[in-house]
This record gives sequence, C-alpha cells and structure tokens, in this order.
Amino acid sequence: MYPHERSLVKDLANKPFAILGINSDVDREALKKTLKEEQITWRSFWNGPEGTQGPISTKWNVHGWPSIYILDGKGVIRYKSVGANEKQIDATIQQLLKEMAAQ
Repeated sequence: MYPHERSLVKDLANKPFAILGINSDVDREALKKTLKEEQITWRSFWNGPEGTQGPISTKWNVHGWPSIYILDGKGVIRYKSVGANEKQIDATIQQLLKEMAAQ
C-alpha cells in the first residue's frame, strides 16, 4: 500500500485529504526504520506491542490487514474494506472530493 498511499499524498496535496496509518508491527524500532525507508510522511500510529491485537485494532474491530476506512468531512465512514482495492479507493476519494466541492 505504501506506493499508492505516497501517490495519494502527492496528488491530493492541495485538497481536503489526509491519511492516517495504524501499524501493527510488534517491534517499534523496526517499524521506525521501515517508515523512514518507505518515506512515510503522513501520521502513522503504532498499535502497541500486542501487534494485531493492540488497542486500536481491538477498538475498531479490525480482523484483517490491510483494513481501509475512508471517512467523509463529517467523520462518517463512507468506504470500508479488508484488502486494498486501489481503484475503488481512488473512486471513493474522488467522489467525496466532488461532493465537498459542490457544497
């Protein structure tokens, strides 16, 4: 997902858009290295030493990775998937941007 996420950040830099990542890597130091190597410039939260059983994934009832949530400007979940369907993600984001522009 990192290449696609990087392209979204670049392409939507001047739009009302943000990515928040949740990482379930158990080893926080290894995660920091990965984030640097992968040029992750967006906010990325660590799910704790419990990995996939950490507090964020538990609270959001996440059982598969990657889990994608797209929220609109009011915080309503408008798209959710387990797995990365980049075309659907892009289409949903574009639809939400159109809706926001029409308001």
